[in-house]
Amino acid sequence: MADVAREVGVTAKTVSRVLNDEGPVAVDTRERVMAAVTRLGYQPNLMARNMRVGARDAAIGLVIPEMGNPFFGTVAGGIESAIRTRGLTLIVGSSSETAGLEQSLIATFLARRVSALMVVPSAASDHRHLRSERVAGLPIVFLDRPAVGMTADSVVSANREGAKTGVAHLIAHGHRRIGFVGDLPATLYTRRERFQGYRDALYEAGLPFDRSLVESGHDQEAAAHATMRLLGVGDPPTALFAANNLASMGAVVALSRARRRDVALVGFDDLPLAEVLDPPLTVVAQDPAGMGAAAAELVLSRLDGDRSKARRSLVSTKLIPRGSGELRPSGVPAS
Repeated sequence: MADVAREVGVTAKTVSRVLNDEGPVAVDTRERVMAAVTRLGYQPNLMARNMRVGARDAAIGLVIPEMGNPFFGTVAGGIESAIRTRGLTLIVGSSSETAGLEQSLIATFLARRVSALMVVPSAASDHRHLRSERVAGLPIVFLDRPAVGMTADSVVSANREGAKTGVAHLIAHGHRRIGFVGDLPATLYTRRERFQGYRDALYEAGLPFDRSLVESGHDQEAAAHATMRLLGVGDPPTALFAANNLASMGAVVALSRARRRDVALVGFDDLPLAEVLDPPLTVVAQDPAGMGAAAAELVLSRLDGDRSKARRSLVSTKLIPRGSGELRPSGVPAS
């Protein structure tokens, strides 16, 4: 701004009045200022201006656990589509599933005075430090997993019911030994909910729970190794339930490596190429775009003045049979 003022021969305050359309400025002076702005390539520092006048940035901060997981990319896309029409920008940062980095990213977003904050909590995170921000009126929404240590808006999938539906589907096709491949850590909200859905389905079918049929892995390769361990137990499972998209990919890889086309598989969360696998992958599909849109609507309602109690939005899942989940155990005829 000082460079523009020197170029035109006016004060920085006059340049500020022109750029912010504040106060009287002669038409000739305004034209010369705007010409200098164009000539010098001046870009106003909106964040500095917002901090100076105490305004919020026209941005929403989103913290996700990992950039490489397509699920969270689709969630972000759902948010962005909903807020774009309101002139808001989405800023995304990854916590790498680390509580300390999550808190650091949140502090960065708060320092730049974002209009709202959205968080997919990392494992072992605690959100009591955000209580004062929520009380002060900052819209805060937690996605995929609820907040820990505070009451706040959240948008989550029907994890338990969806997992129960997927496992019940395998049971309906004659399976009695069903392996579970889950995420790590085992304390993670989504992992706990889906594991409970797995156990619910076994219980309702009168099937015993066998701890030897439960394995975990946080990424694709770890899930592949977990699947191989399940295939190697004394009385191996005839079917697998993979509790997230990376677990599903790992299970597919492991079954391919072992040349096992006789093991049924249902995955929680859809995959981009699920239909072209052989057999095509049966999934309990989430709606990540819908989850993002629901979170955005919550934020926008808060920005519009909604001060009602914190609420939780439950996004339904859908079983999509494609082939892998319909394989029957050897010796069990089709009904």
